[in-house]
Amino acid sequence: MYKAFLSILALFTFTNALAQEMISGKTYPKDYFRPPLDIAPALAASFGEIRSNHFHSGLDFRTLQREGLPVYAPADGYISRLRIQSGGGGNALYITHPNGFSTVYMHLQRYSPRIAQIVKNYQYRIQAFEVDFPLLPIEIPVKKGEIIAWSGNSGSSGGPHLHFEIRDTNTQETINPQLFGIAVPDKIKPVINGMYVYRTNGQPFSEKTPKQYYQVSGNEGNYTLNQSPVINLSGEVGFGIITTDRNSASANQNGVYSIELQLDNKTIYSSVWERFFFDHSKAINSHLDYPALLTSGKNIQKSFVEPGNPLKLYKNLVNAGLIDIKDEQIHNLQYTVKDVAGNASFLNFKIKFNPQAVLTVKEPAGIPFPYNKDNEFKTDEVKVSIPKSNLYSDIKFVYSVSAKPLGGFSALHHIHTTLIPIHSSYNLWIKPNADLPATLLSKALIIDNRGVSQGGSYDNGYIKAGIRSFGSFYVAIDTVAPKITPVNITEGKNMAGLSKIILKISDNLSGIRSFTGTIDGQWVLMEFDPKTATLWHTFDERTPPGKHVFNLMVSDMKSNTKTVNINFYK
Repeated sequence: MYKAFLSILALFTFTNALAQEMISGKTYPKDYFRPPLDIAPALAASFGEIRSNHFHSGLDFRTLQREGLPVYAPADGYISRLRIQSGGGGNALYITHPNGFSTVYMHLQRYSPRIAQIVKNYQYRIQAFEVDFPLLPIEIPVKKGEIIAWSGNSGSSGGPHLHFEIRDTNTQETINPQLFGIAVPDKIKPVINGMYVYRTNGQPFSEKTPKQYYQVSGNEGNYTLNQSPVINLSGEVGFGIITTDRNSASANQNGVYSIELQLDNKTIYSSVWERFFFDHSKAINSHLDYPALLTSGKNIQKSFVEPGNPLKLYKNLVNAGLIDIKDEQIHNLQYTVKDVAGNASFLNFKIKFNPQAVLTVKEPAGIPFPYNKDNEFKTDEVKVSIPKSNLYSDIKFVYSVSAKPLGGFSALHHIHTTLIPIHSSYNLWIKPNADLPATLLSKALIIDNRGVSQGGSYDNGYIKAGIRSFGSFYVAIDTVAPKITPVNITEGKNMAGLSKIILKISDNLSGIRSFTGTIDGQWVLMEFDPKTATLWHTFDERTPPGKHVFNLMVSDMKSNTKTVNINFYK
C-alpha cells in the first residue's frame, strides 16, 4: 500500500519541491522523511494556520474520521521524549533523527506495546497520569517504517486526526513539514476575501486606529478592488488582508504560506510561514488586527509590524510595512499570496496622495506605558505590574473601578481594555474587602467579569494572580469541593465482566488540580479526558479476582477535596 501511495504522490512531491526551493529561506532534505500514515494525505489543518492565541505548529492529517490507524516512524532515530497530558497534545511522542531534526506526534490513541509499557511503568513509579520525560538514545531506537503508535483523539483534539510536526532539534523551532517533501496534492490558489487600509498617522496601532474596508473580486488568482480604482490617502498608512487557502485533497479552509506586499514593484513587507519559535506564537495577536478579531471575528492579517512583535516570520520590511507618500504620483501596490505548493494569487490596487483625504482620531487619554519597559500602576486597592516585552506597542493605560459584584469580596477593577493583547502575562494584586474572613483567605482567587477563574493566592494583604489578558477582575472565593459521579460502578457491584471503572468529575470554579485513585490502598492509574470530563481506570493484573475497595480523591485548585469509597467484586 505504501508503494502505491508513494507513486500517487510522486508528481506532487516533485512540483512542490521546485516551488519550495523558491519560497523557503533554507534548504531541507526532500526525500529523508516518509509520511507518518499509509493513506492518501488530506489535511484538517495546515502549518501556521490561525488559531486562538497561537499559530498551528504542524500538519493535522485526517484519519478517515476514525481512530486506530497505524502511525509510522518517518525515518530512523530514537524516541527522545514521551508525554501524556489531559489536554494539549494528549498522548504524544517525540523522535530525534540523526539529520538534526525531530518529529512529533500528538493526540495518539495508544503507543506500540514496548513504548506503552515504559510509559505505564513511569506513571506507576511517580504515581501520576500526566507525565513528561526524556529517554536516552539507546532506550527505544526506531527504524523508518516501524509502527510507533496508533492515531487517536486524545488531549484537546476536536476529532480523530494525527498532529504531526518537524522541529529543529537544536533550536526547537517548528518547521513546515511540507518543505521536507511530505506533499499534499494542491493545485488550488489561495483566496483573497478583502483588504483594509489603516490610518496609523504615526501613532501606535490600537483599537482606535481608523481603518477602511475594501471589497475585492476576482478569479483564477487575480483580484482587484470593487471600489474606486485609486485610493486617496494622506499621512502614514498600513494595510491588512483577509486570505485563506485550501488544497486539492480537502475542503477545509487552511492558512496560507506567504504574504508579500509590494509598492511600485519593491517589497515593503512579507511574512513566510517557514518556521517559528513556540514562545513567539502568541504574537499572532499582534500579527492580526486583534480588536477586529474580538469584535467581529474577522482574521485580518496586518501587513505592518508592531515594534514589540517578536515573530521572525517577517522579511524585507521597509519602515515596518508602513507607507507615507507625499508626492502627487499614482503608486501601484500588489499583494502576492502563496500556498506552500507555490500556487499564487494577486491583488492589485493603486493609491495617491490627497491632502484632503484625512482621517484622524483624538489621541487617547491615559498613562503612557512603553512597550519596551517595565510598567506599573497602583492604587490603595489594586496593583498592576507589566514586564517589558509583554506589550506589542506603546499604550495609554486606563483604569477604572465599579461596585462589588454579587458574591464578590472586592470592587470590580477594570484593567485597560480587552481589545489590546498581552504577549505572556502580568501580575495583578487586588485587595479584598474587610468582610472576607481571615479563615477564607486561602480560598480566595481572582475571577473575571464572566466568572472565569484567573487563579491567585494571598500575598501580603492582597490576592495576587498572573493574568494573561486585560479585562475586569474581582476577588471571589471557592469553598465548593469537586463533584464525582460514578458511571459504571456502585457499592457491592460485581465488575468481573467489565474492563474499566468509569466516573465523571467536575469543579465549579477554580478547576481540577489532582485526582488519586487506589484499589485496596494501592495507587492505580486513573486516566482523564477533559473533553468529556471522564475519568477511568483499566483493570490489569494488579486487581485479581475477589473483593476490593476502590477509593478516589479529587482536589481543586483551592484544596477543596471530594472522596468516594466503593466496595466491588472482580
